[in-house]
Amino acid sequence: MDSGDRVQRDQLLRMAVLGGDEQAWRTWYEESFDDLYAYVHWRCAGMQDGTDEIIQETWLWAVRRLRQFDPNRGPFSVWLRGIAANVLRNRFRKEKNHRRRLETVDVETLQAGAIENGALHARQIARTLAALPEHYESVLRAKYLDGLSVVRIAELEDKTAKAIESLLSRARRTFQQLYREQNGKPDT
Repeated sequence: MDSGDRVQRDQLLRMAVLGGDEQAWRTWYEESFDDLYAYVHWRCAGMQDGTDEIIQETWLWAVRRLRQFDPNRGPFSVWLRGIAANVLRNRFRKEKNHRRRLETVDVETLQAGAIENGALHARQIARTLAALPEHYESVLRAKYLDGLSVVRIAELEDKTAKAIESLLSRARRTFQQLYREQNGKPDT
């Protein structure tokens, strides 16, 4: 489907949904769910509970803010991913503030149980992904979630493969640095 057809289709679906057409909403939901789920699951570092919560909250925000969706600015699926990214960022900000208030709690005891099932590590990865600048998160997602080659990413971004390799390198370094900073690991 070319861009003009996609915009027109999204405009029609948006008007139908705002007019109360449940089938139009169901169509959008079914077409978008798998991509949104894969994106959120990746951003949550594979944590199932976190993924489910973020997905649910993303759809609630989408329902509330559908009037703000502008098909001319991009596809519905991209708009949903933007909402999900904001939900994740807000969630991690709240958790960070909550952790500060609980500093007197025996953190080692809390972490011991989380480490046993890998939840702490997954949460640290998800928090780091949420802290990355969008262009770094986007290129990492394209490479490691979508499984695209450097050449394909370059085509989609209208850049050279060398530029994408450089961007990926900077994104990985930034991820590693943020991960170390957020988790009290010394620089190596």
